Amino acid sequence: MADVTHLRAAGVSLVLDLSGGTLPRVRYWGADLGDLSPVELEALAVAQVPHPIGFSVDGTVDVAVLPEQSAGWLGTPGIVGNRAGRDFSTAFRVVSVDGRADGPVVRAVDEAAGLALELVVELTPAGLVRQRAVLTNTGGTPFAVDAVNLVLPVPAEAVELLDFTGRWARERSPQRTAFTQGLRVRENRTGRTGYDSAYLLAAGTAGFGNRSGEIRAVHTAWSGNHRTFAERTYHSVSLLGSGELLLSGEVVLEPGGSYTSPWQYGSWGIGLDEVSARFHRHLRSRPSHPATPRPVVVNTWEAVYFDHDLARLKALADAAASVGAERFVLDDGWFGSRRDDARGLGDWYVSDEVWPDGLGPLTDHVTGLGMQFGIWVEPEMVNPDSDLARAHPDWIMAAGDRLPRPARSQQVLDLARPEAYEYVLERLDDLLTTYPVSYLKWDHNRDLVEAGHRVTGRAGVHGQTLAVYRLLDELRRRHPGVEVESCSSGGGRVDLEILERTDRVWVSDCIDALERQVVQRWTNALVPLELMGTHVGSGTSHTTHRRHPLDFRAGTALFGHFGIEWDLTAASPEDLGRLREWVALYKELRPLLHTGVAVHGDHPDPAVEVHGVVAEDGSDAVFAVVSPTTSASYPPGAVRLPGLSPDRRYHVRPLPPGDRPDGNAYDWGVALPWWSAGVVLPGRVLGAAGVQAPVLYPERLVLLRVTAV
Repeated sequence: MADVTHLRAAGVSLVLDLSGGTLPRVRYWGADLGDLSPVELEALAVAQVPHPIGFSVDGTVDVAVLPEQSAGWLGTPGIVGNRAGRDFSTAFRVVSVDGRADGPVVRAVDEAAGLALELVVELTPAGLVRQRAVLTNTGGTPFAVDAVNLVLPVPAEAVELLDFTGRWARERSPQRTAFTQGLRVRENRTGRTGYDSAYLLAAGTAGFGNRSGEIRAVHTAWSGNHRTFAERTYHSVSLLGSGELLLSGEVVLEPGGSYTSPWQYGSWGIGLDEVSARFHRHLRSRPSHPATPRPVVVNTWEAVYFDHDLARLKALADAAASVGAERFVLDDGWFGSRRDDARGLGDWYVSDEVWPDGLGPLTDHVTGLGMQFGIWVEPEMVNPDSDLARAHPDWIMAAGDRLPRPARSQQVLDLARPEAYEYVLERLDDLLTTYPVSYLKWDHNRDLVEAGHRVTGRAGVHGQTLAVYRLLDELRRRHPGVEVESCSSGGGRVDLEILERTDRVWVSDCIDALERQVVQRWTNALVPLELMGTHVGSGTSHTTHRRHPLDFRAGTALFGHFGIEWDLTAASPEDLGRLREWVALYKELRPLLHTGVAVHGDHPDPAVEVHGVVAEDGSDAVFAVVSPTTSASYPPGAVRLPGLSPDRRYHVRPLPPGDRPDGNAYDWGVALPWWSAGVVLPGRVLGAAGVQAPVLYPERLVLLRVTAV
């Protein structure tokens, strides 16, 4: 591979400098530079080397994708670790470069420190930068690893940062800060991805939006503790970086042992929609990506909670089938002594008390109605009040002999312990073998506090995360037809690594449609709609006690993997009839929703939001015009429809049943002139001038269908 290598894909260029025998440096990452000759690439690399003035050492300081203090860099180091206090700083020398089409595999050694390094840097066909490091101890004594951080450079024009915070039932809330000199660090220590993880850390030009501004963003694909940061120094160096957050003493490499960092993903784009589209296309290109239409789900939780009664559940299944549901999921309460959330967790045997004849009578009924059967599990957790905990108290993660404080009356089962792992694997394997289960709702309802391996006495989040991956991988190997949802107190475990072994994420335990408009929008910044669990709840939200009409609830759930979480046996005939219309619309639209490009408008009025999906070939689209609150303007004015092919002509018209909020004509006694027949306009006009939006009550939406003619 040439000293200066130019990788190109999907409108993105990545220029790597591999010269000098040191670790690779990124000379450019951004919009495609076109064909460049070797001479031009060498010139580009030289042109990007800074003036050697003002650094902490004589000469120029180059920052590699894994930064080293030996190069003169005094910012965040790539490797933090030591060998009984020694070998705290590395100076790697490249010994080989495997030049692959999508990027190099660089191998380097530091003989003095007794370490070897393998760096994989690649540009995916979707235009994502992806990199990972493997650190190996080649010395004769143990080496303690405290951090392995990878970085990507961003230009001076990136002056604004976007990342996310959140809590239970309000995940992935966006927040913006100025990108100034210094270090902005987002750490997650919850033992899972977290409600408030950085999720994406984006750096962009001032005021960047959904459709505008140059943006670079990173994501850390890891389901345990992690650290994401933005760093800007007075040496004119600006970086986005990340890595696993390792607890003290958590990873100690014995001679010959290796540590593999999480994958770091980087996405470049003009506007957030382009940044997100790269992640979506990457996920959709995987062989493991769901290939069948995403079935309409009915989940029993908010319908019955722990009240598992066969007659009641069969009636619920009948109602589900009558509205067009295709998958019926039995939630918590089917096993052991689990009549509430304080006991029984870990006893993965069908409860004789609740199910004296086993689950067969229910699974037979559900499958006889033509629906798939799914079931809830929480394999990583245990109640102290359970047969499992009483028999094996030493399987609970703890710091020594002191149990962590309980959360939701539960503790964490140490799956890095072989006996505990084998027990859970055997129980789940038996469940999936005995019953026609096609879907697991895999939950994880507490943070990991003082989570240690009792056998070694060491912190155990790293080992627990890898054990969960192994468990999921083995179950998928044994039962390849079973789909898995990642649920973690709602949306507490959403990242690209858990999605390598699951088929969707539960976006949030809150299915209040107003809250879901925000949570779903920002979950979609990384995850395509078909992998997002989006359900229609009852008229009164169980988490906020807000009331919303069915059309707003269903129109919100439409943009995702549609489901229902509602006691349909108590629904009115009118509601059931209206719900059938929405289910039918979802089935009609899911080929578009689950393959198209997600788009979001940049409307200046916070009371008017526009989002939708445009087919990859530009032939079809569906948009939602949403009124989350009241506006200072009346009527609201025009809304632009983004993402359409500029030179194609489109027929725009209201889309039933999303054309009549609250089931009414909604013309206020005087019609919006274009509404009844629609209009035909070029995509360029619809993206620049738009169409006038109807006046809506707050917390309502309408749908528009836009098809090429």
